Amino acid sequence: MHSHSTTHEAALLGLGAMGTALARAAASKGRRVTVWNRTPARATPLAAAGVTLAPSAAAAVAASPLVIVCVTDYAATRSLLETVSLVGKTLVQLSTGTPHEARELAAWATARGAQYLDGAILAVPSQIGGPHANILTSGAPRAFAAAEGVLADVAAVRFAGEPPGAAAAFDLGVLGSLFGALLGFYHGARLMESEQLPVDALGELMVAVVPALAEMVRADAEAIHHDRYEVPEASLDICWRSMELLARQAREAAIDSSFPAFAAGAFHRGMAAGLGHEAPAAMIKVLRAASAEGGAR
Repeated sequence: MHSHSTTHEAALLGLGAMGTALARAAASKGRRVTVWNRTPARATPLAAAGVTLAPSAAAAVAASPLVIVCVTDYAATRSLLETVSLVGKTLVQLSTGTPHEARELAAWATARGAQYLDGAILAVPSQIGGPHANILTSGAPRAFAAAEGVLADVAAVRFAGEPPGAAAAFDLGVLGSLFGALLGFYHGARLMESEQLPVDALGELMVAVVPALAEMVRADAEAIHHDRYEVPEASLDICWRSMELLARQAREAAIDSSFPAFAAGAFHRGMAAGLGHEAPAAMIKVLRAASAEGGAR
């Protein structure tokens, strides 16, 4: 077990499944961690790992220059720290929220004498401390420097820049991509069932094709970033026809068709805008136009 000076200690507020995983992973790397939770019993299993339970949130904050918060949301963080002195502290917010909430909390924490780092955990609790866990951060560079060592003990850490809302924006971007893909997979699972085929085999196939899918996402991101959609390998028209095919299969198999209907409808808007010959990433033009008109349809 490594020995660290007090400048590397951390106070962690919030012992839900994620907070507990963070505390356990940090302690396993030799970090001296002080924790607090509204329900003290949740800290009991951590005692064997050398984690210290503070009697109050204020006591936990006082125990370390680095304060990590992992609670329900940003409002809960403010409520928790409203009467606690943050002067001279580095506050790391690992609760999920919007970029606007991150900017507000950064201003609030800075006004109270803290340096602020916003964070987003891209992992589930069981992945913390392992090779697939990532934490995105943004905010004051000095805050990142103060927190990087501890955070790197529990996940791979990435700094998205000084704007406090950057980490939350990336987090929501990932979540939008993830849950869109998951809804598509759940429809695919139902399609497998309708054909009496094994769903776990579809899962294995998806693992095999993930690298190719990732390259498609990278190419689309580059196309949008540079606003170039010409000479596609697969056009928006092909995507629309594929979703129409999924919708037709759903009707034939008498299974729920809400996902392919939604996707086909979205791509049809691109077709109606005359973008069928362009790359699928040209759908961003449709979404930009909707924003200009005052919101999504």
